[in-house]
Amino acid sequence: MNISLKGKTALVCGASQGIGLAAARELALNGASCILLARNEGRLREAVESLSRQDGNSHEGKAVDFFDTDRLRLTVAEMANGRAVDILVNNSGGPKAGPVLDAVTEDFERAFRQHVVNNQLIVQALVPGMKKAGYGRIINIISTSVKTPLPNLGVSNTIRLAVAAWAKSLANEIAQYNITVNNVLPGLTETQRLSDLVAHIAGVSGKGEETVGKELKDSIPAKRFGRPEEIAALIAFLASPAAAYINGTSIPVDGGRTTAF
Repeated sequence: MNISLKGKTALVCGASQGIGLAAARELALNGASCILLARNEGRLREAVESLSRQDGNSHEGKAVDFFDTDRLRLTVAEMANGRAVDILVNNSGGPKAGPVLDAVTEDFERAFRQHVVNNQLIVQALVPGMKKAGYGRIINIISTSVKTPLPNLGVSNTIRLAVAAWAKSLANEIAQYNITVNNVLPGLTETQRLSDLVAHIAGVSGKGEETVGKELKDSIPAKRFGRPEEIAALIAFLASPAAAYINGTSIPVDGGRTTAF
């Protein structure tokens, strides 16, 4: 099975920590040269250095705030000028927790721009190069809420499904060029996002965070939280030549927690 990414260039968004950083490490281990995008310059620099120490190859980072759409557009356009990016991992922090009824209009607009609009402008910059190269992998890190809406994540549930619909439309349009578009749906994974969710639930319910964490683990058939590295393993496979006929899918990595097929 050919899972080598040698000679490929990967752009990984939200790559200074959590699932994004784990994905960059796994892609690099399989031979890809990685460009990391993140907001925090200090963590981004540390992430790039850790990748270079890992495999001895040269990787790079570009600091950009995903709430600054104009700056993101310029950054990606400059990056795509004169070189092909073969692999794109769309990954960005989720909207804040809370019931959908409590959300204000700006919450939806901000999240839509952060996820759907930004994904669109990035692929518009990169797909021409993928077409020319005859190879492209677009992998969107979304959520299991695409399959089953999650409690206390009203805005996130709404926007994540919008991303999935956008991705399916794109997958149908560009598969003929050997460019695939797939969604990875992480379940409860040991990241800052999970820590924030546990804290929110504890604050609303009056329960301790340890109790909330145990209850969440008990809701998972595997009885544990996932690790970012486990999500990254699927990302690396979908990025590889071996996954050429997997397109337009949404794949949960959640220990069996999602109730939908």
